Amino acid sequence: MSSSPSAQNPSPSSTLSTPAALWRLKPFVKPVIWRLAGGAASALIAAVIALMIPIVLEQIISGPVYSGDLSAIVWGAVAVFALALGEALMVWLRRQFVLNPSTEVEYKMRTELYSRLQTLPVSFHDRWGSGQLLSRMMQDIGLIRRWLAFGLVLLVVNILTIIIGSVLLFRWHWLLGTIFLVTAIPLWIRGYLFEKRYGALTRRSQDQAGDLATSVEESVHGIRVLKAFGRGKHALSRFSRQAETLRETEMSKAGAIASIWFWLDLMPQIAFGLSLMSGIWLISVGQIDEAQLFAFFAMAVVLRWPIESIGFLFSFMLDARTATDRVFDIFSETNTITDPENPVHIENPRGELAFENAHFRYQDAGAHERDLLDGIDLVLRPGETMALVGLTGSGKTTLTTLPTRLYDVTGGRVTLDGVDVRDLPLAELRQHIAMAFEDATLFSATVRENVLLGRAELDVHSEEGERVLREALDVAQASFVDALPDGVETVIGEEGLSLSGGQRQRLALARAVAANPKVLVLDDPLSALDVDTEALVEEALRHVLADTTAMIVAHRPSTVALADRVALLEAGRVTAVGTHSELLKTSRHYRHVISSLEAEEAARTGAIPVIRDEQAEIDEEVQEGLGMRAADEDPITEKEVQR
Repeated sequence: MSSSPSAQNPSPSSTLSTPAALWRLKPFVKPVIWRLAGGAASALIAAVIALMIPIVLEQIISGPVYSGDLSAIVWGAVAVFALALGEALMVWLRRQFVLNPSTEVEYKMRTELYSRLQTLPVSFHDRWGSGQLLSRMMQDIGLIRRWLAFGLVLLVVNILTIIIGSVLLFRWHWLLGTIFLVTAIPLWIRGYLFEKRYGALTRRSQDQAGDLATSVEESVHGIRVLKAFGRGKHALSRFSRQAETLRETEMSKAGAIASIWFWLDLMPQIAFGLSLMSGIWLISVGQIDEAQLFAFFAMAVVLRWPIESIGFLFSFMLDARTATDRVFDIFSETNTITDPENPVHIENPRGELAFENAHFRYQDAGAHERDLLDGIDLVLRPGETMALVGLTGSGKTTLTTLPTRLYDVTGGRVTLDGVDVRDLPLAELRQHIAMAFEDATLFSATVRENVLLGRAELDVHSEEGERVLREALDVAQASFVDALPDGVETVIGEEGLSLSGGQRQRLALARAVAANPKVLVLDDPLSALDVDTEALVEEALRHVLADTTAMIVAHRPSTVALADRVALLEAGRVTAVGTHSELLKTSRHYRHVISSLEAEEAARTGAIPVIRDEQAEIDEEVQEGLGMRAADEDPITEKEVQR
C-alpha cells in the first residue's frame, strides 16, 4: 500500500513553531481578514460586556439593595438585562462576520490544492496514497475552516478576556487577584507540556487516518479481485490492524486531553476555595465588604469558561496546525514538470518524434543502479508507425511516458520536429501528442464527455463535436455505446467499472483518436479485446495512422503488423530497428521475443504457437512473404505482407 512520505518521516513543517506554521495560511486569509477581525471585535465586545455585569451588580448590592430603594433595583435589573442583550447581539454578530469568510477560505484552499494535484508530476502521485490526498483535501481543510471561524477567534478573545478580567480582579483587593493568578501558573506549565505531546499525537493520528482511507479506497476499487480470490477476510484483517493502531493513537490523544482538562477543572476550584476563605477573612478585618466579595466571585464565574475553554481551544489550535502542515506538505512539493520560461511554438507540426541519447531513472533509484532507460536513440519519421518490442522490464512503457512529459528524461532529450519537448508549453505539447494506456481509466461522466476529453476547444454537443465523436467511436469499434441505457449520454460509473475491460479500452482508444494529435502514443491499447474486435480495430487504425506518427507498445504479434518499423528494446536500450521481416532475419533476440509473444497469444486464444527458433525456417518464410507476383511485376510491399 502506498502512503504519504510524511506517514513515515517527519515533515519539514514540524520544525516550525505553531504560530509560524499557521502564518502560512495568510495568503488564503488575507482577502477576508477584516471580516474575521470584525468577528473577533464583536466577540471581544461581548466579553467586555459580560465583565461589566459583575461591576453593575456590585453597585446594585451596595446601593439600592442595602437602602431598600425598589425603583433603583428595577433600573439596576434593566441595566443588567440590557447588558445581557448586548452580549447576545455581539455573539450573533460574531457568527455573521466569520461564517461566510471561513467558507471562502475553505473553498479557495480546496480549489488551489486540487489545481496543485493536477499540475504536480506523475512521480509525486507514485509516492502518495490516494487516501492521504483525500484526507488532506476534505478533513484537514475542513478542520482549518472550523478553526478560523471558531477556534482562532475565541482563542484570541478568551485570552484577552482572561487578561482584562484578571486585572479587574485586583480592583477589589490585591490578595484576591494574586490568588487567582498564582493558581493559573500550573495551567501554563501543563499547557506547554501538552503542546509537545498532543502535537505529535495529532500528526500521527491524521497520517494514520489517511492510510486508513487509502486502504478503504483500494479495497473498494479492488473489490472484484478480493472477491475472486476469496481474500476479503485478509483485507479485513489488515484493515482491522490499521484501524486498531488509529484507535490506540486516538486513545492516547484522549488521555492527553483528559490530563489537561483535569488541571483546567482542578485549579479554578482551588482558586475559588482559596479566594472564598481569603474573602471571608478580608471582610472580617474590614478591608472589603460583602458587595465587593459578591462582585469578585461574579467576575470569577464570568472568567471560568474562558479559562476552562483554553485547553480545548489550545488542542483545537494544535489540530489546525497539524492540518496546515499536512496541506502544505503538498503545496511545498516541487513541481519539476512546468512550462518553460521562454516557450517555443510549433505552428504546423510534421510529427517527427526523436529520442536523442535519452536516459531515465526514478528519483528513488539507488546510486549504483543502472538507468531504466540507458541511452535511447530512436527517430520516428512523420507519419510513420513504430512498434516497440521487448521482454518485460525492457523499458517500453517507460519510454512512452517521455514524449508527453509525464516524466522528464534525466539525460539526453526528446524532440518533436527538432524542438525539445521541454521547450514547448505543456498544453501545446499535449495537444500535439496523445496517449492511450493499457490500463484504461474513465471518469464518472457521460460517454460523450469521456471520449471528447482531449478536445477542450469543441462544444461536445455541437454538430462538429458529434462528428468527431462518431468517427472516434467507429475507429475504436465502440458501437456498443448505442446499446447503453442513454446511448452516448450514459453516465459511466466510477472508473468505468460498470463496463468490461475491452469496452473500457475501446473508449480510451476513441478518446486518443478524437484528440486528433499529430503523434499518437499507444501502450498496448488492444490487450483486452477479443481476436475479431481487435482485427476490426486494427483495420480502422490503419486509416487513422496513415498521416499520424504513432509509437505503439506491442505485446501481441498482431500489434506488430500495424507498424512500418519495429524498435527492439533490451535492458533500456534500442538494440535493433527495422521492419518486422528484417529483424526476423538479423536478430536472434527479436525472434525470441516474437516467439514469446506468439506463445502468450496462443495461450490466450487456444491456438497452436508457431516456434521460430530455426534460422532456415525463418529465411524461407521471409523469402516467400517477399516474393514477386506472378501476374505482374509489382512487388508486394513489406507492409502488405504484414497485413
